[in-house]
Amino acid sequence: MLNKFVVVDLETTGNNPKKGDKIIQFAAVVIEDGKITESFSSLINPKRSIPAFIEELTGLEDGMVKDAPLFTEIAPKVIALLEGAYFVAHNVLFDLSFLQEELIQAGFEGFYGSVLDTVEMARIIFPTADGYKLSDLAFREDLNHDRPHQADSDAQVTAELFLILVNRLSQLPKMTLRQLSQLSGGLKSDLQQLIDEIILEIDQSSETWDESLEMYNTIALKKFASSPTSTSGQNDEHFHYPISEEDKIDMVTKGFSSYEKRMGQFQMMDGVYEAFMSGKHTLIEAGTGVGKSLAYLLPVAYFAKQNKLRVIVSTHTIQLQEQLIHNEIPLLAKILPFEVKTVLLKGRNHYISLEKFALSLLEENDNYDTTLTKMQILVWLTETKTGDRDELNLSSGGNLFWNKIKNEQTIFAMNKVWQEKDFYLRAKNEAHQADIIITNHSLLLSNLSAETSFLPDFDYAIIDEGHHFEKVASQYFGRSLDYLSTRLLLSQFGQYDQHLLFYELDSIVESIKSKKENVTSPEKINKLTSDLSYEMDEFFKLTALYAKSNSAERRGLNRAKVRFSHDKGGKEKNALVHSAERFAFLLKDLQTVITARLNVIKENNNSLSSRHKGKLEEIISFRNDLEDLRNTVQDCFIKESNDVKWIEVDFRSQQNITTFYAQPAFVAASLKEKFFNCKKGIVLTSATLTVNHSFDYMIKEIGLSKDTTLTMSISSPFDYQSQVQLLIPEDLPEINATSLDDYVIAITEHIITIAEATKGRMLILFTAHDMLKKTYELIKESGFLNDYAIIAQGITSGSRSRLTRNFQRYDKAILLGTSSFWEGIDIPGEDLSCLIMVRLPFSPPDEPLTEAKCQVIKQKGGNAFTEYSLPEAVLRFKQGFGRLIRTEKDRGIMMVFDKRIITTKYGKAFLQSIPSVPMKKGNIDELVEIIDKWL
Repeated sequence: MLNKFVVVDLETTGNNPKKGDKIIQFAAVVIEDGKITESFSSLINPKRSIPAFIEELTGLEDGMVKDAPLFTEIAPKVIALLEGAYFVAHNVLFDLSFLQEELIQAGFEGFYGSVLDTVEMARIIFPTADGYKLSDLAFREDLNHDRPHQADSDAQVTAELFLILVNRLSQLPKMTLRQLSQLSGGLKSDLQQLIDEIILEIDQSSETWDESLEMYNTIALKKFASSPTSTSGQNDEHFHYPISEEDKIDMVTKGFSSYEKRMGQFQMMDGVYEAFMSGKHTLIEAGTGVGKSLAYLLPVAYFAKQNKLRVIVSTHTIQLQEQLIHNEIPLLAKILPFEVKTVLLKGRNHYISLEKFALSLLEENDNYDTTLTKMQILVWLTETKTGDRDELNLSSGGNLFWNKIKNEQTIFAMNKVWQEKDFYLRAKNEAHQADIIITNHSLLLSNLSAETSFLPDFDYAIIDEGHHFEKVASQYFGRSLDYLSTRLLLSQFGQYDQHLLFYELDSIVESIKSKKENVTSPEKINKLTSDLSYEMDEFFKLTALYAKSNSAERRGLNRAKVRFSHDKGGKEKNALVHSAERFAFLLKDLQTVITARLNVIKENNNSLSSRHKGKLEEIISFRNDLEDLRNTVQDCFIKESNDVKWIEVDFRSQQNITTFYAQPAFVAASLKEKFFNCKKGIVLTSATLTVNHSFDYMIKEIGLSKDTTLTMSISSPFDYQSQVQLLIPEDLPEINATSLDDYVIAITEHIITIAEATKGRMLILFTAHDMLKKTYELIKESGFLNDYAIIAQGITSGSRSRLTRNFQRYDKAILLGTSSFWEGIDIPGEDLSCLIMVRLPFSPPDEPLTEAKCQVIKQKGGNAFTEYSLPEAVLRFKQGFGRLIRTEKDRGIMMVFDKRIITTKYGKAFLQSIPSVPMKKGNIDELVEIIDKWL
């Protein structure tokens, strides 16, 4: 930190200085000797009006800059500040391009020194961060960022962030820094220069070695923690269960600073233990607040130890897995009188292959994304204990690179020296020694096939978030095919002169100098890959064309799900099937030519270098992916099956966003035969397993028998009567009796009125993205809620958990969500005061899976509405309701805009499936009065 750094931030009238956009605020923070020594900021008169959207973003308006200096007046000060310094900014090319333009127009030379980008640095140095916006990073590092999008505040925060980044960089091992330096020549900024200066400083002093790290075959790694001590010698009395209520209270209070006795939690503990001991499959519905994670983990730990058996705990979401590993398991360790070994296990491709990564560092000519990803991974390997890809925040190009270094079965013998540190082998070995294995539903189901089996053998499992199990099974037993993934896959092979996998494969064959009479010429393979690329494009064009010609009147909607049938579609269907056949033949041809070359190489295996072996593994992986793709095309279009097939398409970008699905309508028989009949004790648990207090629907959907399945329902400990008000506006139109646009106008007026009464803190749940988007646009257009943060799924960028965190960060916020927001998000306390359900969550009758299930039920003489559509909607309604009250101190308003809940007979099924709460009806003014008094 002996250099001078000047951290700059600008506010501007737009994003293009070449088209006349101007700076309206300049700020700079000077760092010397590792400390902030000076700050300077000034408003600037741009001699043009500030656009409305910039005014809204920055809070700067024409009146504020009217008497401000022109840029020419502050230009000498700017030049003086920048003299002999690094130019640092968050997204440096934006700020630098504006400043250069203004300096040149003011008659100065401009800045041509070294530049550093804190976005680029943060992506490398914080490879696991949720996001890289300045506000995200400030929140992560607990920096005070009180006025985002004002240059002085942004420059100050960027300077503080920069100091943190440089400090973290200087703590990395010298070996890692050297590798980062070699890669950083391909970056947008001059980070290489800074890294080299840090290495020089380390050389001049002496490297202080971080004892938690080790150097292994040229890569710095976090040391593996040794496995927990074996508990096999402990007295069996420790493992005795059932235990008395007093002992349960005594144990559980050890884990909490303040603990309120929950009888439901103790009841569930006993239920889980009895289910395993009786060897019967069991469904346990446990309401919000029961504390079900601990309620199943504690008896599972006793059962596993007592019987020397491993138990699987399966979840649907990564969030719950992380909650179990980081919160519940440490709590369990604190309260149990014995040790339990727990591991988190994911599919093999989630883990990095250190050998492949080490070999990739020897390759040159990387594109920008690959370079950045390699740098991210080098830093990440000094932090990670798992080698799990889910920890990393990768770009789409980074994900493509991950496919080259992921852990998978090897054909050519790889170097055994890496096995000792292999994350996958470590995870697998730990799983075999574990008492409890935490995994996900997809991996649990993949164990049904011996070829892909990864989990150790087991007979007992807890399936948490059990209401998802049937849907995940449908996806597991089905197939999908999308344009972007297919194009990315085929582009890996390339033409010969593109120097991709085809070139690498041919170079290896050439280096062996073997006879190649039976090997297809490169010219013919070039023609084959060209034909394949053309046919793939044709195939997806025809898929989108089929969807367009067979979709109902879209009424301005951009997205559609269209059922595919071999019996309908006429010429569009015939053209698509013929294209699928040609596509499958060409895929087979490419597989054949790759296999022929691989066979030549296998005969001369002894002369291969480690790099060649690494490349060959990549090529074999590609060939296997081609095989999967061909099988999918054949299963979906050529082979006969009873699967439901449909196309999802976005008509604004038909080719890029087109996906074909094939799934069984019902998986009950498959689950019964391949899963439940093979296991001794499976417990499914969730807050939503019953419809109108009956488990019948769920038991039937997942293939269990009503006579042999145990059930238990444990109600929530919350006092919903005093914590919730259910309000139903009577002055909204009937949802099915008006157009989408008119309905959106009506609900938007209500949302604005309610938001002003609740001061935001509102979650609005939609059943369709088109309605969400139209509502969001109308709210923004109205201008009534300009001082609220309006966050919308699918519009505001970020994952579900990131959108939720942003929602909690603002005092006045409104969050609009679709399907995935109906469940799984946790917003306790005053952050969420009002929940709005725009409509009852019925699946559209023309939604392909819904339509197919209803057809099957009708063919068997059943009632599709009462047997499927209604129960499914009720379960989703219960999930939505569960978002509002997360602790015993929460209070909130729930509003249902869909009057069918009180005007139809079936509306009672929704009301009877949630806890009893006070319900009031009225026009919006009457309901706002209730909200004012209540909150």
